[in-house]
Amino acid sequence: MKAIPKIQKYMSYVPKSIGHDQTVAQAADFMRKLHVRHLPVLKGGKIVGVLSDRDIKFITSFKDVNPETLLVEEACTVDPFCTNPEAPLNEVVTEMANKKYGCVLIMDNAKLVGIFTEVDAYKALSELLETRLHV
Repeated sequence: MKAIPKIQKYMSYVPKSIGHDQTVAQAADFMRKLHVRHLPVLKGGKIVGVLSDRDIKFITSFKDVNPETLLVEEACTVDPFCTNPEAPLNEVVTEMANKKYGCVLIMDNAKLVGIFTEVDAYKALSELLETRLHV
């Protein structure tokens, strides 16, 4: 039986991030340009949250919210799920599924080194099915 791969095999390295003091409009524009759905939120180089396109859609659905003035730190999810690069893939995806997380931030020595998203999980599943179940 093959060993369960580590999350680092499938994570996206050096993810783009956004400062906590940027506006939601700036974040939405940045996400569109990068073609990403999640942005780690940093304050003084430390993770304070994660902002998803879903967060942006939800918060801007309120009529009294102005994305040009609303700050990312007011819209992001605080205390995001974080793990280390050596975490077993199965444990990470189980936690994501159980808690309905769209992404996991990968930290090494308190530094953001990667992100693992639902899309990365689909790619991992596809590769594992092909390599482990291929007839």
